[in-house]
Amino acid sequence: MEVAFISNNKYINTGSDELVNEKIRFREVLVIDQNGEQLGVKSRNEALRIAGDVSLDLVCVAPKAQTPVCRIMDYGKYRFEQQKKQKEMKKNQKIVTLKEAQLSPTIDVHDFNTKLKHSIKWLSDGDKVKVSVRFRGRQLAHIDIGEKILNDFVAQCQEYSVIEKPAKLEGRTLTAILAPKKK
Repeated sequence: MEVAFISNNKYINTGSDELVNEKIRFREVLVIDQNGEQLGVKSRNEALRIAGDVSLDLVCVAPKAQTPVCRIMDYGKYRFEQQKKQKEMKKNQKIVTLKEAQLSPTIDVHDFNTKLKHSIKWLSDGDKVKVSVRFRGRQLAHIDIGEKILNDFVAQCQEYSVIEKPAKLEGRTLTAILAPKKK
C-alpha cells in the first residue's frame, strides 16, 4: 500500500496500481461523467477541474486504451464496493482440504471400521482423503496384504468417493487419494 492522499477532503489509501486524480499522468483523457455520459477528450488538468467542481474523483478505468478513459466518481465508495465484492466471493469459496487415514497391514477390524467412518464423514463434508498403508520392517515383504487392505478400504468408500489417484507404493508407504463424489 502507498501513502494515503487527500481526495475531496477525505483520506484514501490506494494501491500502487490505482490511477486516481493527480496520479494520472496522461496528457489527454476521454472523460465520462458520474451519470455515464461521455464528455469527450479533455486535457488532464481540465478533467481534474471538472471532477473537482462536482467534488468527486477522477479515476482512470482503462489506462491502456488508445485514449485513456477516466471516469468521474466517488473513489472511496468505489473501493468499498470492490472490497465488498471480493469478501463475498471469498465467502462463497469452498476450500478443499486433504485429510489422511493411516492404516497398517496388521490393522484389526474395529480400527479399520473406525477409520472408514472418519473417512466417509470427511468425504461427505467435501474433503479429499489420502489413504496410506505404512509398512514397517519385514512387512515390506508382504505388500500384497497391504494392497488387499487398501483395496477393501477404497471399495467400502466407493459409494461416497471417486479415486483421484490409484494406489501406488512410494518408499515404505502405499497411498491412494479419494475425492468426494459431485452432488
